[in-house]
Amino acid sequence: MSRYADVREILGGAERFSSRPGQVVHLMAHADPERPIGKGEFTRMDGPDYQRFRRHMGPEVSSPRRLAKLRPLVRAAVDERIGALADAGPPADLYQDFAIPVTTASFGGLVGVPYADRDLFHRAASGVFSDVTDQVQLAAAVRPLQGYLFELVRRRRIEPEDDALSRMVARAPSAEPPFSDVELVAMSAVMLVAGFDSTATALAHGVLALLTDPDQWARLRDDPSLVPGTVEEMVRLFGGGAGIVREATTDTGIGGHPVAEGDYIILAIQSANHDPEAFDDPGRLDVARDAEGHLGFGHGTHQCFGQQTARLELTVALEALARRVPSPRLAAPLADVPFKTGTSVVGPERVPVAKAGCPARRRGTPLGALTRGPARHERPGEPP
Repeated sequence: MSRYADVREILGGAERFSSRPGQVVHLMAHADPERPIGKGEFTRMDGPDYQRFRRHMGPEVSSPRRLAKLRPLVRAAVDERIGALADAGPPADLYQDFAIPVTTASFGGLVGVPYADRDLFHRAASGVFSDVTDQVQLAAAVRPLQGYLFELVRRRRIEPEDDALSRMVARAPSAEPPFSDVELVAMSAVMLVAGFDSTATALAHGVLALLTDPDQWARLRDDPSLVPGTVEEMVRLFGGGAGIVREATTDTGIGGHPVAEGDYIILAIQSANHDPEAFDDPGRLDVARDAEGHLGFGHGTHQCFGQQTARLELTVALEALARRVPSPRLAAPLADVPFKTGTSVVGPERVPVAKAGCPARRRGTPLGALTRGPARHERPGEPP
């Protein structure tokens, strides 16, 4: 399904269309829509089972209080990366050297995973979102992260800190039913793996679009009030990846077409967000567009639970770039910008920028010191 109205109806109709198959089973070699739902595999659950997990995680990624505490961390990461890009000299890579480190530090700091341990969830994400990884390779990619998080859950139960994992561990016994360590690990892993690259890719892809239209960048630079709307426009244009899958739970119909119980339906999110019936001139990034109602974060009960965190990261990053890099230029022809392959997270692999107006480094906190806790190889009793 690719029409906006049809996709929105299916996303909003959880009683007719289940998430049980998995989000992107049409692309992943390791995915099996017939496989039983594993313990803690909440993204494939529906109804009260799914809401139990969402209610437990929700306050950590969406409450105004938590977002207010996260903002200084995001701002510090953004400032550090802009300074590092200035030190490195042109061309700067706004995906690998800016967007990925910023979102990695932000999501790691939110959960309570030090930046030095980022390779664990980076490798896990590469396996989860690869379209060629099989079940054996996937297990090898995610097992180190799972073992790490099991140990972190145990440590946070004994020595809680000011992070999402500590609070989720503390609340777990009072849930109905109480959350097990397996479920706590599953929630933490999803927060780390699902969020950092999808947000980084939307940022890099959006900036790339702005660099091909200097007038749009100039409007954004001259009017910071346009930033929140531009964030929504970037997610509309580039969010949603390669689409998601739903399964019909009953004989029904959509868009005038019959759908039988058990049918799988692929929802082309980006196509829906490019539907001219929903958005005028939909293929163009317009910083002044009212993109309200876009489906880049999904819709209905399964819409992205971390969307407020993603909005915060995108907003802080875009505000800083527009202010501190007022006249950037793409350092290569658009046709030469490489795009990622073999992954469901669609976007540029690099965004080379010839900086214009980027100031010298603001001496600040290195990313490795922005999140709490010792790195894996700094813990007593572990080898270097």
